[in-house]
Amino acid sequence: MTVRVVIADDQDLIRAGLRMIIDARPDLTVVGEAADGAEAVAVVRRTRPDVVLMDVRMPRMDGIAATRELVAAGQPARVVVLTTFDLDEFVYAALRAGASAFLLKDTRPGDLAEAIRVVARGDALLAPTVTRRLLDRFADRLPGPAAPARRLAALTPREVEVLTLTARALSNAEIAARLHLSTATVKTHVSAILTKLGLRDRIQAVVLAYEVGLVRPEPPAG
Repeated sequence: MTVRVVIADDQDLIRAGLRMIIDARPDLTVVGEAADGAEAVAVVRRTRPDVVLMDVRMPRMDGIAATRELVAAGQPARVVVLTTFDLDEFVYAALRAGASAFLLKDTRPGDLAEAIRVVARGDALLAPTVTRRLLDRFADRLPGPAAPARRLAALTPREVEVLTLTARALSNAEIAARLHLSTATVKTHVSAILTKLGLRDRIQAVVLAYEVGLVRPEPPAG
């Protein structure tokens, strides 16, 4: 199956380069381009892609607002935020808005293509450690503990344990070892967590765990 991609970036050269990389792969194809967030929303609605490569800083409507609008409208496309710096101040806001991942603009062509495939499958692109580093960086902007029991009331005690360990950067295999479960059982728990909390993917679960105070950034060592 061919993965359909929309590119949203206000720089013509960036869009042309991304299109060249994507269209060179037989299983990927660009179905639309946009030069700002408002145009991106319109193009996505018209073409219904699998993945959107979304620049953050664009005129008229930025990538965060565009992502929020697409997610709120129930668009199935997965949004991958494109950024110049891996700790861009807007990346956290984009993840909160519903983006599934972020990529640096200097990502190698082969890695970009594989990232698109991964996100299209519904998998989380970011390693938990990268997500955690990002959240730790912006810890001062996170709200204080917000009665996690209320937000997480739908989860079983075991699911809360799995969510906590997920937010602490453990992989499914590591969680399985810690809780004496099979990896398949952990995957089932993660799927149940996403369903019960209405989350799109593992990254959104990590963000929520931080926001409700289930886990908090650790103080720097030393």
